[in-house]
Amino acid sequence: MAWFRAGSSAAKFAVRKTLSYGHSYVRRTHVIPSQNRYFHSTLLKPKAQTAPVPHPVPLSRLADSFLDGTNSVYLEELQRAWEADPSSVDESWDQFFRNFVGDAPKHPGVSGQTIQESMKLLLLVRAYQVNGHLKAKLDPLNLDHRVVPEVLSPEFYGFTEADLDREFFIGVWKLSGFLSENRPVKTLRSILDRLEQTYCGSIGYEYMHIFDREKCNWLTDRIETPMPVEYSKDRCKVMLDRLVWSTQFENFLANKWSTAKRFGLEGCEALIPGMKEMIDRSAELGVESIVMGMAHRGRLNVLGNVLRKPLHQIFSEFSIGRKPIPEDALYVGTGDVKYHLGTSFDRPTLSGKRIHLSLVANPSHLEAVDPVVVGKTRAKQFYSNDVERTKNLGILIHGDGSFAGQGVVYETLHLSALPSYTTGGTIHIVINNQVAFTTDPKSGRSSEYCTDVAKALNAPIFHVNGDDLEAVVRVSEIAAEWRQTFHSDVVIDIVCYRRFGHNEIDEPSFTQPTMNKVIRSHHPVLETYKRKLLESGILSKEDIEEIQKKVNRILNEEFEASKSYVPQKLDWLEANWAGLKSPDQPAQIQDTGIKADMLRSVGKAISTLPKNLNAHKVVKKIYEQRREMVETGQGVDWAFAEALAFGTLLVEGIHVRISGQDVERGAFSHRHAVVVDQETEAKYYPLKHVMEKQKAEMFTISNSSLSEFGVLGFELGYSMENPNSLVLWEAQFGDFANEAQIIFDQFLSSGEAKWLRQTGLVALLPHGYDGQGPEHSSARLERFLQAISLEKFIFHPYSFPALDSDINSSIYHFPYLKTFDTQMCDDNPHEIATDPIKQIQECNWQVVNVTTPANYFHVLRRQVHREFRKPLIVMSPKNLLRHKDCKSELSEFDDMHQTSFKRLLEDQNYQSDLEKGVRRLVLCSGKVYYELDDERKKHNSTDIAICRVEQICPFPYDLIQQELQRFPNAEIVWCQEEPMNMGAFNYIAPRLCTSMKALRRGNMESIKYVGRPPSAATATGFYQVHVKEQSELVQKALQPEPIHFPW
Repeated sequence: MAWFRAGSSAAKFAVRKTLSYGHSYVRRTHVIPSQNRYFHSTLLKPKAQTAPVPHPVPLSRLADSFLDGTNSVYLEELQRAWEADPSSVDESWDQFFRNFVGDAPKHPGVSGQTIQESMKLLLLVRAYQVNGHLKAKLDPLNLDHRVVPEVLSPEFYGFTEADLDREFFIGVWKLSGFLSENRPVKTLRSILDRLEQTYCGSIGYEYMHIFDREKCNWLTDRIETPMPVEYSKDRCKVMLDRLVWSTQFENFLANKWSTAKRFGLEGCEALIPGMKEMIDRSAELGVESIVMGMAHRGRLNVLGNVLRKPLHQIFSEFSIGRKPIPEDALYVGTGDVKYHLGTSFDRPTLSGKRIHLSLVANPSHLEAVDPVVVGKTRAKQFYSNDVERTKNLGILIHGDGSFAGQGVVYETLHLSALPSYTTGGTIHIVINNQVAFTTDPKSGRSSEYCTDVAKALNAPIFHVNGDDLEAVVRVSEIAAEWRQTFHSDVVIDIVCYRRFGHNEIDEPSFTQPTMNKVIRSHHPVLETYKRKLLESGILSKEDIEEIQKKVNRILNEEFEASKSYVPQKLDWLEANWAGLKSPDQPAQIQDTGIKADMLRSVGKAISTLPKNLNAHKVVKKIYEQRREMVETGQGVDWAFAEALAFGTLLVEGIHVRISGQDVERGAFSHRHAVVVDQETEAKYYPLKHVMEKQKAEMFTISNSSLSEFGVLGFELGYSMENPNSLVLWEAQFGDFANEAQIIFDQFLSSGEAKWLRQTGLVALLPHGYDGQGPEHSSARLERFLQAISLEKFIFHPYSFPALDSDINSSIYHFPYLKTFDTQMCDDNPHEIATDPIKQIQECNWQVVNVTTPANYFHVLRRQVHREFRKPLIVMSPKNLLRHKDCKSELSEFDDMHQTSFKRLLEDQNYQSDLEKGVRRLVLCSGKVYYELDDERKKHNSTDIAICRVEQICPFPYDLIQQELQRFPNAEIVWCQEEPMNMGAFNYIAPRLCTSMKALRRGNMESIKYVGRPPSAATATGFYQVHVKEQSELVQKALQPEPIHFPW
């Protein structure tokens, strides 16, 4: 089979070596216009030497299949072996040779066809299948002058013009298309005609890189049809109607708002009819829901014409932007530009079915939405029990520059066949402008095509001329059929142009003057298709005018309606999210404790391994210890607390999914959620056996590919589909989260404000200073805190008013605090009244650095047990996973003791409400607490209190104030491991200062910092230096002398 999939070099080698009839070839790169169109200019020179004698071929190879032949020398050896003994070769070779000699009767009309000629003709057909796309007429502007491969010339194989009218039989057993054995005998001329029409017309097919013969044959049957595909009058009329809508929509916007940015589709109008055909065909094949993602080019056209967003609403957004929302409307957020927004719609198809379409909102970061769409599609498949992955489909629309240049494209493609990430195939459509912003392809990629990256996945690629509407529709049909048949990715590359610049007010001729000169005189695809229909007599001029008048009438009616359009309550959440609250609606957080009986039942189920499972002795001991934790109710560690959180949620009907690099075992070998049999390597998932008849995917844990951007985006999309789930992504080390910074910044942090879409995604980012160097210490806590939306009651972080006798007098000068005086508690004018639930609702995400297994258990369960969803960033521990003091009692998990997540953990050494004898209050977060506590115990320091801020964001003003009042004489210290310019200090300080000012406890200078000094790197790479730094900061936080700021 490799012989038939070889590229031009392999074909060249085979033909030159043995089938050249004593001539060598010197390549020319153009077609001779005066001669026959099949023959390229080739100079024949007599060979100086005779042809080499073929080397002997091992007898073992003579049994190879016909589809695995590698060169013509090998073929000649097979022929000799067959002539000596037909049974010595594979059945396929026997059938092949019998078509021409031996027992098989000759086909009528085959005049003197030799084995060598047959082989050469097979090579010629294969050359078209492999390289025909390089000769295809793909560029609508005719500016792409590519070299025609010489293997596409009959002359290269020794054929002359005298052979054109000779009849040949090229049937081959077990192959499809032109090489199928049931194809009739044809002249060389007719064979070449069909090869040219099929592979060198408006479509360039790339599929011979696919190793699966069944897939290749399937494609060949649809590509190598006996006659060119023709559409009926009704189909042509539908295509025209859709093309008119696509074209006149853009023209209408251009006429009404000539200076507005809209990133129009001019030059690729055929996209809309192609997409509609793809959707219709997909629906016929069983697809019920499609999730789409795309950048801004053509987005408004897709919104209006494919997803049926009301046109008057689109026009309204152009007229005066997003109009003010009525006062009784829900939370409106910050909004986003119109060409970033998404929508959803139940669309009827031509066959009478309905299909749900949704377009995911996206930022300007091209391709960032790709994994989000794939993740959302996978979630839809889970919730709709789409086990075969045939009812839910993802479609991604790309740009040529971004498809070749953005790494997340490959990260997303790479997920396509992974068991826990596959969606049964995504259809990719590339709007190939042949220029990326102002960058020419030769400067934007190293490959021939922008789509070459998809070859790594054996995806078929259809390059199509965007000016040939029917060709675009044809490949759209094939793509839909491929996806539903083989459940794998497929790519359509629409080679088109951009009539204007990057946007409508850009000047493209600054950088591409030749291209834009051609574009200005180039007829749109609508004019070309109208002319074709008129010339062929398929439609009359009156038919076409009727369609155009109808579209214009509707556009004008919608425009008039837009003038009086008043936005209704915004589409807050999708159907699955009905009942959840927006940030301005009162919400509740339910109890997160669990009944003791259920807790123990779940604990036993997830700590018991099957008797016939040969677990590793260390893993077996871990599970024995977990069983003991359940029985004694003591010593629950971090990993078991997490497993209990997952297990109890599963019992409550909540879907749990966690992925990331090495999550099954845990990067720090702590989780062991998957136990591998040491003899059979069979895997056992304890959390898949919490209940009887538990759905297999109800609990999903999966090691991911070595990708952060793509995998986090996937899990984000997954979490957006349904709120009744706990979806987690764990970084191998928190430091690696910056590989996915775009997802954090553009989706997680701001997605709710921009697009009114909630998510409860949890990001577990291992964080802590253990001497492992600058890339394995910090999850960059400060970056997540810097992105927090503005909280009330906070003084300007860099400038503070002097503390006057009347606290309100210092507020007057600061607009940040205009509501400060109205937010005081009635019973204490200096206490800030905060609603912890409202704080979280109005915040864009939560950031926690928890220090006990029980608190980790509750913060995970809290994600689901409330009436809204909010992202959770967890600075998860490393050395606390096995720390002797980092344990919890099982009673801290049950509902009998009113257990819940604690935003701040008080110092348990002090029980009274007023401790005047404490000279220092050390506030900290994370594992440094245990080091501080050990040092305090070592020196028996009874006058120092240590409090842990477990929830850093939103800031627990109320609890901090309680501690400040509890220790009225204490010096206030913030202690952290991170350098001063990192960690939580710059977030904590102004908020802590606000709390202190409200109680007249001082100002910014009253907060003493203890930690590492500012640094460019997060941590030292020298272990001994780390130990020294860590020891010094712990000792300084507890030193007898007052602490001088900053160090």
